Amino acid sequence: MEKEFFVHESSYIDEGCEIGQGTKIWHFSHVMKDARIGHNCNIGQNVVISPGVILGNGVKIQNNVSVYTGVICEDDVFLGPSCVFTNVVNPRAFIERKNEYKKTLVKQGASIGANATIVCGNQIGKFAFVGAGAVVTKDVPDYAMVYGNPPKIKGYVCRCGKKLHFINNNAVCNLCGKTYELRNTKIIGE
Repeated sequence: MEKEFFVHESSYIDEGCEIGQGTKIWHFSHVMKDARIGHNCNIGQNVVISPGVILGNGVKIQNNVSVYTGVICEDDVFLGPSCVFTNVVNPRAFIERKNEYKKTLVKQGASIGANATIVCGNQIGKFAFVGAGAVVTKDVPDYAMVYGNPPKIKGYVCRCGKKLHFINNNAVCNLCGKTYELRNTKIIGE
């Protein structure tokens, strides 16, 4: 039976991985054992996906990204070039801490910008946007747009990625027309 996904000849796929139909894995990437990659994902050049990582459907990973054990990306997540995840809070070369890996969850539709670092144990909310170069050390709420160091909420974005402008706690996206309500610092979307 022919493979239902594409892997460039320079990449390595370890035994025991699950890779969904329509997924493409490009040059010099390594998918390690027990990783699960959904359907129609695009894994760029020089990407490392460590053991046990879970990627949903439609995930797009740009070049030079490291996705370490403990990371779960839900459907339609975007990981920008050279962003990185950690999985141990206090690493030491001479102490093995594999039993201390912390879970990091990137929820549906979230985008993480180029060169951002996501410190383990945090959650990136659905459709959130993490700006380039941010070092995320705490949870990012749904639809929040954060950037800077340390990153701060600079506004909220629509599912389509357009910045929302709230009037009396309500917003209508001027690109796609979706409506949102701001309730007690939480965004309720259409």
